[in-house]
Amino acid sequence: MARNEEKAQSMLNRFLAGKQEEKRGPKQRRPYLASECTDLNEADRWRQQILREIGRKVMEIQNAGLGEHRIRDLNDEINKLIREKGHWERRIVELGGPDYAKTAPKITDSEGNEVADSRGAGYRYFGAAKQLPGVKDLFEKEAPKPAVRTRFQMHKSITPDYYGFRDEEDGVLLAVEAEAEKTILAQAMADWNEKEQERQAALASVTSKAAARQQQQQQDEQQQQFVAYVPLPDQRA
Repeated sequence: MARNEEKAQSMLNRFLAGKQEEKRGPKQRRPYLASECTDLNEADRWRQQILREIGRKVMEIQNAGLGEHRIRDLNDEINKLIREKGHWERRIVELGGPDYAKTAPKITDSEGNEVADSRGAGYRYFGAAKQLPGVKDLFEKEAPKPAVRTRFQMHKSITPDYYGFRDEEDGVLLAVEAEAEKTILAQAMADWNEKEQERQAALASVTSKAAARQQQQQQDEQQQQFVAYVPLPDQRA
């Protein structure tokens, strides 16, 4: 039962849509050439229609899953509509209307830089078309090459200060160096004294050990006993 009601509702919608189309009359097509239009309001209406078509296609081309061929076709259609919009804008100016090209927003790239041909003609890429093979390389900027200076250019910027010729003229450097020299000498003397004390202590320790060893040897020699073997007389004699 619900299916029949849906069919009836669908037929009613088509009937009402047909009635509205009859009231509107035959659908007017946009002139192929902008020069064929002689009414300013009509020209402005066709320009608005082109803007809506561009907006719809730009939204559609954001989908990277459409496939390479469909994306290329959409990008071509958008560029064609942009050129057609320019024709209608020039026609509006000829008919005494406003110059939309002067007040149009600037076209920028992904980094926010203004495109050089944003006011003129040129093929542009939108949405997923920028990621197509061979197109992505166009948007990748080459790294700037480091500037190589010649030997002459490097020597031009060298002054006597580079070699230290005028470092002592103001007297500041001499005073700083004298103070630093005193500090370094004091530190060097302190280090030498510390090492000398260590050396003297080590030498005294070695000397005392040698003297103690020699004294011990003398005492050992004095304590040694002398034994003499004297032959006894024979009792038979």
